[in-house]
Amino acid sequence: MEAPPRSSKCIFDPNRIVIPGDSMTRICKCRLLSGFLLVSLFFFGPFAWAESASQLIVADGSAPSRPFPHFWEKMFGSGRAILSLREGYRHDLRAVKQITDFEFVRFHAIFHDEVGIYSEDKQGHAIYNFSYVDQIYDGLLANGVKPFVELSFMPNQLAAAPVFQAFWYKPDVSPPKDWGRWDDLTTAFLRHLIERYGIDEVASWYFEVWNEPNLDFWAGQPRQQSYWELYDHTALAIKKVDHRLRIGGPATAQAAWVDVFIEHCVQQKIPLDFVSTHVYGNDSAKDIFGTDEDIPRDRMVCRAVSKVQEQIRASTRPGLPLIWSEFNASYKNEPEVTDTVYMGPWLADTVRQCDGLVDMMSYWTFSDVFEEQGVVKTPFYGGYGLLAEDGIPKPAYQAFALLHKLGDQRLTVNSDSALLTRGHDGTLVMAVWNYAPPGVAGTAKSVTVRFQHTNVKQASVWRLDAEHGDFHRAYENMGSPPYPTRGQIDQLRRAVESSSAAETKTLRNSELTLEIPAPGLMLIELR
Repeated sequence: MEAPPRSSKCIFDPNRIVIPGDSMTRICKCRLLSGFLLVSLFFFGPFAWAESASQLIVADGSAPSRPFPHFWEKMFGSGRAILSLREGYRHDLRAVKQITDFEFVRFHAIFHDEVGIYSEDKQGHAIYNFSYVDQIYDGLLANGVKPFVELSFMPNQLAAAPVFQAFWYKPDVSPPKDWGRWDDLTTAFLRHLIERYGIDEVASWYFEVWNEPNLDFWAGQPRQQSYWELYDHTALAIKKVDHRLRIGGPATAQAAWVDVFIEHCVQQKIPLDFVSTHVYGNDSAKDIFGTDEDIPRDRMVCRAVSKVQEQIRASTRPGLPLIWSEFNASYKNEPEVTDTVYMGPWLADTVRQCDGLVDMMSYWTFSDVFEEQGVVKTPFYGGYGLLAEDGIPKPAYQAFALLHKLGDQRLTVNSDSALLTRGHDGTLVMAVWNYAPPGVAGTAKSVTVRFQHTNVKQASVWRLDAEHGDFHRAYENMGSPPYPTRGQIDQLRRAVESSSAAETKTLRNSELTLEIPAPGLMLIELR
């Protein structure tokens, strides 16, 4: 799975148009950086990530606190709509629901031809078929998850031209040939959902117009103005069905367009219930901020979130909810990032930084049942999901499981590598981590946590590092098979589960001293 997830090279076919990805510049920059790192390693030896070898953290149970909603685990992304009919997808959905209790799932392509929602007869009359739509949404709701509906892509017979984005499943990213027919499709779709599920249920969903129209997922020209037209038609059609339905956008990559999008909606009196956009840890400062800064991977996401939140607050709609409908540490397939324990401290620190700036964030994705670059060829290829092929938990799965244990009140703490929280029952729960960039040799850190204003004498401790909650050692010991047997799959699952169990630690003089490898994450719960 070497192909970049955003786009690929232009393929010419006289019967269709396949447009190249604007985001190829991202890939080129990353390759240049990788080359620089390799040269540096050759001349100067391995990098080391230097942090203080020891740290004292004071965890005061009476410290000032504020609400701490679990914004990072309310929603997850997942490939495209049709995949949700697979048993593997639904298995992974249930597994992630169990550890996070997430509420919404977002995916591309509910209007793709493979879902069969739109066609035309010989006379050119529209034919709607909601059979697969119903199966898709029934499956989500049966598992306690609501749809966050991304309205995309264009049905082929409704497209102005056959303009196919380069993903393996070839979404048509053309504008409609007839705006009236697009309005009719949107209206029929919403009316059907309300007839099947009831207005109270559908009004609790979200509807987002398209995906990343500032990149090669939208072929309208000029892109921004033509997307405004798409959004306007869609929002007005949806609100005409029922004013309670929630509609938003612009669903851009690289935290783009938000300020001008709000201004457009206000000036044209277009309905807007929330703002959505995307960013990834390895996006460039040039693309996000228009600068040449070197923003590290563990700072990029929340820097972008802060930028957009400031734009919303400075607008004439300062109270608009901000929904970050895609984020991850990488938009590429980087096994050394998304398949490793690096994701533990990266995710924990992203939660710490983004707290208070965003209403909901959607990690892309919950599962490696995913085909943007084609059929998965090996279980561990740097996929975005928490679970690899065959439901094998990756370290990111364990990271979400640990951070779910955090309480709903955040307390002040004297560390930027810790989160101190209190649960509704008064239990103190703390996450502590040791960050090191991907592929960099970090140094283990000794952390002493001094607990104040609590009488608890014992703590449960969960770990995520190379020895705990990580499949890599077990997989390498079995020879790293590209197609593990069923027995080997069970062995990998057991290896992760057995190394993820909690340890009981006794506090001495109200202190607990732990060593955290780099990278590593620990979750401490006072008992």
